Amino acid sequence: MPSTQPEDSTEAVDGQLPLASQGVDAPLTRSAVFLVVVLTDGGEARDTVRGVLSDLDGLVKTVGFRDLEARVSCTVGIGHRVWTELTGRELPAELRPFREFAGEKHTAIATPGDLLFHIRADRQDLCFELERLVLEALGSSATVADEVSGFRYFDTRDLLGFVDGTANPVGPELPAATLVGSEDPAYAGGSYAVVQKYLHSLTAWETLTTEQQEAIIGRRKMDGVELPDADSGQKAHKTLATITDEEGEHDILRDNMPFGSPGHREFGTYFIGYSRHLWVIERMLERMFVGDPPGLHDRLLDFSTPHTGSTFFVPPTSILDALGDDS
Repeated sequence: MPSTQPEDSTEAVDGQLPLASQGVDAPLTRSAVFLVVVLTDGGEARDTVRGVLSDLDGLVKTVGFRDLEARVSCTVGIGHRVWTELTGRELPAELRPFREFAGEKHTAIATPGDLLFHIRADRQDLCFELERLVLEALGSSATVADEVSGFRYFDTRDLLGFVDGTANPVGPELPAATLVGSEDPAYAGGSYAVVQKYLHSLTAWETLTTEQQEAIIGRRKMDGVELPDADSGQKAHKTLATITDEEGEHDILRDNMPFGSPGHREFGTYFIGYSRHLWVIERMLERMFVGDPPGLHDRLLDFSTPHTGSTFFVPPTSILDALGDDS
């Protein structure tokens, strides 16, 4: 019988076979829910949460069985504040609270978040149903800090009109970019996840010419082809979000989704980045908000404002499964 959830990734990193990951590289889907919750204080609440997380695969199968072709999945991340209390383990090497970056004009803000549930499927109703069951199981042990339902927009474009995720790693580059390896062997197969909810000022954006928009993004609007980098001065979003050092380029996996409500004039992009190293995403945000050089921030931020910011570690499935032993 076909699985209702993407198979756990066991691709080699650093020539070694990591622990089974949660499948952060699940295929792009038509719909998604990004659910961030804050846990209630108290031992009973923690026991409830451990039980829910250890049986999460059961909830996914319950929903996904209704349409095996809909590719239902759920990736869960755990935040710094509750990691040790929930798992009984030391912190992963780079897990820390979301770092705020304050530039001269824009700030990447930090907001509360203990658990992230990244629910994906090709049917919105199945995302809805899985979220409903997760929240029902959590009950009073958690409160919702943020909840966004995303959708694929045309040919994977954002609401600004550009193709999103063009630079995502593929093939063997994907696990190398997203899965922890020998640098933190206790958590090999895990991944760091950063989420931000951006709201766009489409009215202001649409006053720009296509050429001006392309200069800000660093790609052609129609086909996504990269434009040449600026020799000096103001850099494009594409350039600021590309992290390189003496070891080469450091990729992350983006599974961003548009969201919005035209009736409320709300238009946004939910950013979610998975990375082997948290510092890569932090460096990217620092370059965008502070600027490179400082003062020359990402001009996309003049039209796109972050309203949330949280960091999580997505543990290997064995760690989630073991939580049930203590609940």
